[in-house]
Amino acid sequence: MAAGNGLMEVEKARAAAPVAPVAPVAARPVRTERPAEAGAMRGFDGAALGRWFGGSIGVLVLAALWEAAPRLGLINPDFFPPLSAVLAKLATLCGTVEFWGFVLSTARTWVLGLVIATVAGVVVGLAVGLVPGARKYTHSTIEFLRPIPSVALIPGVILLFGTRYQSGVVLITYAAFWQVLLQMLYGLQDIDSVARDTARSFGFSRVGFVRHVAWPTLLPFLFTGVRLAAAMALVLAVTAEMVIGSEGIGRGIMVAQQSNATAEAYAYVLVAGLMGIAINLAARMLERRLLKWHPSVRSAGGIR
Repeated sequence: MAAGNGLMEVEKARAAAPVAPVAPVAARPVRTERPAEAGAMRGFDGAALGRWFGGSIGVLVLAALWEAAPRLGLINPDFFPPLSAVLAKLATLCGTVEFWGFVLSTARTWVLGLVIATVAGVVVGLAVGLVPGARKYTHSTIEFLRPIPSVALIPGVILLFGTRYQSGVVLITYAAFWQVLLQMLYGLQDIDSVARDTARSFGFSRVGFVRHVAWPTLLPFLFTGVRLAAAMALVLAVTAEMVIGSEGIGRGIMVAQQSNATAEAYAYVLVAGLMGIAINLAARMLERRLLKWHPSVRSAGGIR
């Protein structure tokens, strides 16, 4: 009995003794791989390479059809020469001063019209979108003027500027202006209401609101508008040169057609297409570089 009582006392003392806390085991940090490091380890961007090959296949198929259709007699080669003949003629034209004069004239008209339209679209967009009541009173005017095609202005610009390049600049400015303006208005509508209220509560000035709140939201919309306007501006520059007769690629196309130089005419058409591709690629590259902080560009692979 005495031994049993002693064991019971020992068990009671052991249960009443405080238990020492167990030190937590530090978790080993898990190293996450950053996108840039992943790209460096891979050595290449598989998705971009796949897109490049996909686009190249389409171009190669089109080039093969262009070469084969006239040679197989499916199309009259007098009206649609093979691609090899067009490329040979283009190589010959590249050695002439007249060709580069046409290209530079078209580029000048395109640049001037696009720059004027972009500046005007940004200024008018900010004025209409930020001034209280301006959007309400200008909505009907914008919807009336926007659908008017710029080619309808050709008789008027011919009377004002004749066959000079300023006629093409006016047509480009009118058509491209609406692309930029509408995107600016869409961007101003997309500004978060919480950001507006926060800026108002902190007493932001109009300039401060545009710089710190509106502008970061507007930039993606603005780049979209400029990219669309740039493609339209090139089309209108060539169209104005063909219709009005001002110096440029469009005039080269018309002169070649009137001289029955079909290969030369298609060579100028090919140059216009290559200029359009270069403009689109340059616009996208600039957008990725300047907007690499924006979620839409980051999700689309804008960060390399």
